[in-house]
Amino acid sequence: MNCWEVATVQFKPHAYQDYCIQKIIDAKKIGLFLDMGLGKTVTTLTAIRELKCNRFEVRKVLIIAPKKVAEGTWTREKDKWEHTKILRVSQVLGSQAKRIRALNTPADLYITNRENVVWLVDYYRNAWPFDMVVIDESSSFKSHNAKRFKALASVSGHIDRLVELTGTPSPNGLNDLWSQVYLLDGGERLGKRYTQFREHYFDPGDRGQNVIYNYKPKQGSEESIMAKISDICVSMKAEDYLQLPPVTFHEVPVVLDARAKKAYQELEKKMILGLPEEEEISVTSAAALSNKLLQLSNGAVYDDDHNVHEVHNCKIEAFMELIESLQGKPALVFYNFQHDKFRILKALEKTGLTVRELKRPEDEDAWNRREVDVLLAHPASSAYGLNLQDGGNHVIWFGLTWNYEQYTQANKRLHRQGQTERVIIHHLVCTGTRDEDVMAALSRKEDVQDYVMQSLKARIQAVKEEMKKKGRM
Repeated sequence: MNCWEVATVQFKPHAYQDYCIQKIIDAKKIGLFLDMGLGKTVTTLTAIRELKCNRFEVRKVLIIAPKKVAEGTWTREKDKWEHTKILRVSQVLGSQAKRIRALNTPADLYITNRENVVWLVDYYRNAWPFDMVVIDESSSFKSHNAKRFKALASVSGHIDRLVELTGTPSPNGLNDLWSQVYLLDGGERLGKRYTQFREHYFDPGDRGQNVIYNYKPKQGSEESIMAKISDICVSMKAEDYLQLPPVTFHEVPVVLDARAKKAYQELEKKMILGLPEEEEISVTSAAALSNKLLQLSNGAVYDDDHNVHEVHNCKIEAFMELIESLQGKPALVFYNFQHDKFRILKALEKTGLTVRELKRPEDEDAWNRREVDVLLAHPASSAYGLNLQDGGNHVIWFGLTWNYEQYTQANKRLHRQGQTERVIIHHLVCTGTRDEDVMAALSRKEDVQDYVMQSLKARIQAVKEEMKKKGRM
């Protein structure tokens, strides 16, 4: 097996995963509110495998997810585990022609992004074929006025099983719950209409002339709502059965589009052709090649004059989806190159989030007072000595580093004494790129530099052999 292949492993579920798997099997409609990074995907895949392969209760499964998650996460996770790799996947993505072709491809799991839901419902109309639907990040269906909610609700009678996955079902308040619960029970618990739900559980808040701007929960509403939905919604904050590790590592696969993939491969070949012919590659050459490929994985590269050339937005898109899925929870974001920082800042400009760079003690203080949504930092300048544990529990690695000491020390900015929540460390990893080698090196914990060289040599050899076959060398 070379460094670009992924070995399957045996799945040994935690107690809370066993519990959730059984709930999905037992309850035909279930909301699973489990924090990101704690295994919602493999938990759901395990239940699907049981229902489809062992109990024959499910025929066709539709998974609705954010675009970047639909492109990579579910397929990658399915292939990772020994017991789920047999499931066949068809990705209903891209142009209409590609989507139709994917729908007509025999598979067990059909994966699409949430923007395609209205089209998909209209395409099938009354011939809806999916007897099980999984909504990954169901909070994106929280608006009762949204077209995607109305479309899915219109075919709810054809959906025998529904699983809703999210870490934060009501990021903006209890009113976010109605539409998600309605998809599960058709209005049985919280009312058939949103206005009915609002009148029962909320009082008018701020208002102007004949206009009510918002509604505030009545006293006791939260307890009453939670009691009504507790049989079909599982909250993983229930400490009586949830056993959590102190740190959770979460890998987010990012799939390059065709243009970006071609650019990456061409740059890789160009740089390899420019290497000296001697057998041993120097440390300097290895570092230069690796850094250039890591830059391109992130989406932009420097030229010889240090000008920035943006090549793709695949990782930026995945980053924004990840930020959205945190639903307002603060994130400490580590970048590798300066152009990463500028592109991240530009992407966050119109979100309304409070974004700061970690430069001065005032930035550290603001973060720890929970006044910052996204704190940008470089691991080389912030890996040591800073106490950031009061400001949040999510770390995002936008750009990865080979430096294992910097990597572990940077993660310890949040995972340290005084942290009251489990720390979740997210890694954005472009598939088929040097990113994967970095993750493999970091997981080894020792002999990282040796692995860097060996993995690079293996990749150089593979590229040269491929080029020889094509007669280019």
